[in-house]
Amino acid sequence: MALMPVKDALARLLDGAVPLASETVAIGRAAWRVLATDIAALRTQPPFDASAMDGYAVRAADVAATPVTLHVIGEAPAGKGFTSKVGPGEAVRIFTGAPVPAGADAVLIQENTRLSPGGVEALEPVAAFRNIRRQGLDFREGESLLGAGRVLDPAAVSLAAAANHATLPVIRKPLVAILATGDELLPPGSETGPDQIISSNAYGVAAVIEKMGGVPLDLGIVPDDRPAIAAAIDSAREAGADVIVTLGGASVGDHDLVREVLTSSGMTLDFWKIAMRPGKPLMFGRLGDVRVLGLPGNPVASLVCSHLFVAPLVARLGGRPYALDIRDAVLGVDMAENDQREDYVRARVETRDGVLVAAPFPVQDSSMLRILADANALIVRPPFAPAAPAGSPCRVVLLR
Repeated sequence: MALMPVKDALARLLDGAVPLASETVAIGRAAWRVLATDIAALRTQPPFDASAMDGYAVRAADVAATPVTLHVIGEAPAGKGFTSKVGPGEAVRIFTGAPVPAGADAVLIQENTRLSPGGVEALEPVAAFRNIRRQGLDFREGESLLGAGRVLDPAAVSLAAAANHATLPVIRKPLVAILATGDELLPPGSETGPDQIISSNAYGVAAVIEKMGGVPLDLGIVPDDRPAIAAAIDSAREAGADVIVTLGGASVGDHDLVREVLTSSGMTLDFWKIAMRPGKPLMFGRLGDVRVLGLPGNPVASLVCSHLFVAPLVARLGGRPYALDIRDAVLGVDMAENDQREDYVRARVETRDGVLVAAPFPVQDSSMLRILADANALIVRPPFAPAAPAGSPCRVVLLR
């Protein structure tokens, strides 16, 4: 059976995936969420002509020729404006953010004044409306401010708060259940027996999910047992998972039971096995409305597939833009010809004379996490790529 190309597998995975329904959250919990609908200003900002500096509210005509002494008739701190009108030859002591009193049309900054027995002496002229933030300078009530799909970064969430939104409509975070299977697995911190290893894949996959704005739901480690696997799948569905990610157990061994149990539970298998290294035994199917993604058990394959498949799926369901950071580079060493699978080769990339140079690690075993942690890129080698000498062009996926 021919293996499915990576691009076709990704297209099948994302087919029909749309942002989830919206929910309303308090403004204090909206940071880094995705806005579900356009929002408009509920107020005008500034709501009045406001002083942009500490100084004196004056009539520009009174200080056109300086020095000149003005009579100080009051004070306007922020939050408590001066209620009378500024007349000819008068000034009001004013502070940043305070409303400019009626009659005044400029703010003379404090540095350009000097106190005098008769009031305050203006040492420099000031033009009309100088040092004043005009009403509505930032936005006006009813004006559109942020569009649907905007990630609420610090500036966006501050703008929404300034526009008087106490709550915001955001796209619900995808809930992604993670199920690790294997009799040999124990959680970190365990004392391992002679036939056991520490389970690590779930933590890396969860980190990818969180980075993409999803919520990982760790179902723990399940033994290679059909009823136990079925029970874990049922618990994921009961929790309302949008996606179930299984780790291991989807290959062809006698103890690889995940695909069989999922199919028995009603999963419609879309594809199984793709033309990719590492990551050949990738599985995808649908269990009702739940998307099921079976990742390989090998740690590196699991994480590489997370970057290529889990990340875009979670981003799409969460309404976030996402694309791999793929760049042009050149090979730092010779590379042999490739077979029928698309290769994602762990490498270290550095810039030399303005050019990205990618050097693959000499050992690429899919169990070696340390190499993946040391790598900052993956060299993408197309199927049947010919042997390439150092200096040949290549494409790299930047990981960091």
